[in-house]
Amino acid sequence: MNKFIKLAIILLLMHGSCTKMGTSTQTQNYDAVYLNPDADIEERVEDLLSRMSLKEKIGQMTQVDRGFIQQHSDITTFCIGSVLSGGGSGPPENRAISWADMVDDFQQRALMTRLKIPLIYGIDAVHGHNNVYGAVIFPHNIGMGCTRNPDLVRQAARVTAEEVAGTGINWTFGPCIAVVRDERWGRTYEGFGETPELTEKMAAAAVEGFQGSDLKDPVSILACAKHFLGDGGTTGGHDQGNTELSEAELRAIHLPGYISAINAGVGSIMASYSSWNGEKIHGNHYLLTNVLKQELGFEGFVVSDWGAINQLSADYEVCVEKAINAGIDMVMVPDDYKRFINVLDTLVTRGRVPINRINDAVKRILRIKFRLGLFESPFTNRSYTMQIGSSEHRAVARECVRQSLVLLKNNGKVLPLSGSESRIHVSGRNADDLGSQCGGWTISWQGSRGSHTIGTTILQAIKQRAPASTKITYSADGSNASGSDIGIVVIGESPYAEGKGDSNDLSIEEQDVDTVKRIKSTGIPLVVILISGRPMILDSILDECDALIAAWLPGTEGQGVADVLFGDFPPTGRLSHSWPRSMNQIPINLEDIPYDPLFPYGFGLTY
Repeated sequence: MNKFIKLAIILLLMHGSCTKMGTSTQTQNYDAVYLNPDADIEERVEDLLSRMSLKEKIGQMTQVDRGFIQQHSDITTFCIGSVLSGGGSGPPENRAISWADMVDDFQQRALMTRLKIPLIYGIDAVHGHNNVYGAVIFPHNIGMGCTRNPDLVRQAARVTAEEVAGTGINWTFGPCIAVVRDERWGRTYEGFGETPELTEKMAAAAVEGFQGSDLKDPVSILACAKHFLGDGGTTGGHDQGNTELSEAELRAIHLPGYISAINAGVGSIMASYSSWNGEKIHGNHYLLTNVLKQELGFEGFVVSDWGAINQLSADYEVCVEKAINAGIDMVMVPDDYKRFINVLDTLVTRGRVPINRINDAVKRILRIKFRLGLFESPFTNRSYTMQIGSSEHRAVARECVRQSLVLLKNNGKVLPLSGSESRIHVSGRNADDLGSQCGGWTISWQGSRGSHTIGTTILQAIKQRAPASTKITYSADGSNASGSDIGIVVIGESPYAEGKGDSNDLSIEEQDVDTVKRIKSTGIPLVVILISGRPMILDSILDECDALIAAWLPGTEGQGVADVLFGDFPPTGRLSHSWPRSMNQIPINLEDIPYDPLFPYGFGLTY
């Protein structure tokens, strides 16, 4: 055969179309090793890789947000390997069945490609299936860290996995295992706490809950440990900032959670927006390849964060080249996928990205897809859809709330409530606000105040639990409390997420202070419940209240708070963060010398 004809055939195979070919090709694929569920996974991976063109390989490395897909047929045309829903990115009608229908439609498009490689669909299910209306919302990780209970973390992750699977989604961008060293960071609540020891225990438990004992289990989903590495240690707590540590310090504080997650079998890891000593992690070959993949033996795939590779250079070609060569396997584009695909194709053709780096990335992705059983069961198992928001799932979340509460003060043993009170007055703008109770990453990216999903507020829970003989009254601002036996004020932060949540002032807001003082002026005993994603500066209210509970961001099951208030369950939570006396003390962490927090790490009273 003429050498030019041979070259033309090779180029055609490398850059071939993703759409189906003739009958003979379909028959060959049907008999292929990679389609045989009984074959060894590594054999299936190698067989499929050998059949793929460069275009098909790059498609597997591309992840697109559903809201930016110009037309659904692009999934087929460009061989897209992964779709995600970012915060608030969902179907027009936010119902579980609508999510399942949407995901299955995208999956059908992927199966129309020549090799019929199924999609892996990702979502930030970081405290329950938090984008979906009616799903159970668990306490954010800061509260789960206060439980000190890995088994409970595992249960919560398992419930979340079942609810995620019920919408056809097979991958969560969790757990976040940031070791948070500065509470000014707006993502403080996403980490379990300030110590590597706590983080490594909880990281393994969360991975085991999401992934189960076998990823092929219909209610197992892929976990994603994030954000590698050092995201919780940035100077000043700046989101996407610079972690300034020696390598020994970086390893001692921020690496143990990843070692634990890898030992638990985590299948994906997300790189961090942040930098280490001035170098962006997304372009750090030493950390992503030498340490993570080679030293630690991570066999899953590394995914970038949302558009994060764009921060590597003003030149987009350089961004793509640096990220892929550093060890990023899948790129969360998330919008201009056509440009990314064309640029990476060009870089490979020019030899700036080696084909063996492409092959390694694709094999890692395919390996996970085979482990998930996607080739055999690509569509939603609808038997789990109706379990979303079930009473059994809510019971697990309620237990998480009980165990996450930290009793910081209880002068005169005003708690637990006796049940003999003739009148309890509830106040505070967060007492009857489900959105504030859930915090960020709930229905929308930043979250919002108001009732935007199904759940029980703390006020509603108190009314449900109080004896029939006890009158429950309410005012948001603390007015009309006179004559009550006790006052309960629920105050704290409004919802926020990354970026917008960064703050240099963690003081209690003036209107909350006014509410506390208004009830204090009546002379009745006063219980303050603080809803927040981090420790706050308490000097304005600490002396005003008789009892104080850190309830964090408890989620949809407010009954868990009432269970503890009325003494049905004792408070057992212990602080996962050192509580600062003032902003001048931040950052403050357990091993500091001197160490003089308002409440030390591990503190928590009980009845």
